[in-house]
Amino acid sequence: MLGEVIRILAASIICWVLFVTVDILFKLPEKGGVSGAAAIGRQIRADGGDLLGGNMMGNIVSSPDASAGTLLASCGVFIAGIPGGLAAAALVFIGNRICHDPGYAGTTGAVLATFVVYGMTQVGFAASDFIAGTVIAILTIQGLFHIPASRVLGRLWRWRA
Repeated sequence: MLGEVIRILAASIICWVLFVTVDILFKLPEKGGVSGAAAIGRQIRADGGDLLGGNMMGNIVSSPDASAGTLLASCGVFIAGIPGGLAAAALVFIGNRICHDPGYAGTTGAVLATFVVYGMTQVGFAASDFIAGTVIAILTIQGLFHIPASRVLGRLWRWRA
């Protein structure tokens, strides 16, 4: 039981680093790239958060980004290994086009996550660890503490720039 909890926490950290890195490299916090993202960023700033982090959070809510790609790829790998993860990446790509998302962070995140999750299953992790881990990682950004999360994301964005 304790081993499973440790694996899920480790998977959560791996997923968080993976999807935040991809989103930052694709400059998601720079501006609200899809409908609704800028409004969420402005509201988070009005509540005392960081605008760049809020814009990134808005992109996460409004379109399949790297966090959604990571979650879907984990599910795909759980179901069918690498082909399942790549099928999930194709679905994320379609979702991005439906949302008129100008970038490819979600698709890139899904492809990278497919190989990361599959690789980790070769060293003792289960794909289900990454499903749970991704949900926890997303909750740290979207579900629990918006203002502090926006500040962390904004700081990472500024460090990158």
